[in-house]
Amino acid sequence: MARYVIYKETLVDFKDHFWTFLGSFAGIALIGFLNNNQFSETDSVFLIGSFGASSVLIYGIVNSPLAQPRNLIGGHLICAIVGVTVHKIFPGEIWLASAFAVSLSIVFMQITKTLHPPGGATALIANIGSEKITSLGYLYVISPVLTGVLILLVVALVVNNMSKNRHYPKNKNWYKVWARRYR
Repeated sequence: MARYVIYKETLVDFKDHFWTFLGSFAGIALIGFLNNNQFSETDSVFLIGSFGASSVLIYGIVNSPLAQPRNLIGGHLICAIVGVTVHKIFPGEIWLASAFAVSLSIVFMQITKTLHPPGGATALIANIGSEKITSLGYLYVISPVLTGVLILLVVALVVNNMSKNRHYPKNKNWYKVWARRYR
């Protein structure tokens, strides 16, 4: 009983666990497979840590506002841009750049209504990542961030809609940005 009362967001149906596993495995495996064919094991630039956290949201709690495509894509892209920009402004000060990157990213995600918690890690990785990551500059925004996020999104759209009990995204017209009215 406590499981249902305290953890309302916890999935209790085995079918949901299956689809969560399938989606997260397929999304991360696909990114890793593409990375494995292009880089050596030590130069893993496609597999950034924030993708694991995004997988928890988009495959584990599919109805969360933080897991929706607008938040997934916008949050990561905004944070990647902020992270790279801050790294260019404070190239030798990791502690300062990291703090600025994460804090500014949160504020920009709030302003743009694209809050996606793993995005903070994307901004942080732009500053504390390996030399291979930091040397990418703004290419970091395109690859690995945008390419990885699009792979995760496509897998989420397929896997989360294979079951009659799961529907992703929550708003079926999420992509119609031209029809939105913001006040």
